[in-house]
Amino acid sequence: MEELQLDKLDEQLAAKESFVLFVYTPMCGTCKITGQMLRVVEAALPDVSIDQINLNTAPSLAEKWQITSVPALLLIQSGQVQERYYALHSAAHLYDLLKSFT
Repeated sequence: MEELQLDKLDEQLAAKESFVLFVYTPMCGTCKITGQMLRVVEAALPDVSIDQINLNTAPSLAEKWQITSVPALLLIQSGQVQERYYALHSAAHLYDLLKSFT
């Protein structure tokens, strides 16, 4: 997973047709566990592009994309958030969510 800043996120939105954005904060224990699960899923699904962003460094995203809590997983297509997930139960659950998303 690549760590993005706001300027790099803007580049990703313009350059990629679709990607997954993991939104987290560093002090969130659940976020750390979710990050580990996403690394496993990323290895199993190499065609799915997963990036991450620290919400503390990009607070404007919370309002812009209506992020209500972390961890959050956003499925982005054509520069728009298509799906938001907050309950990220297991690596198997994440795999099932992302296997058809390219």
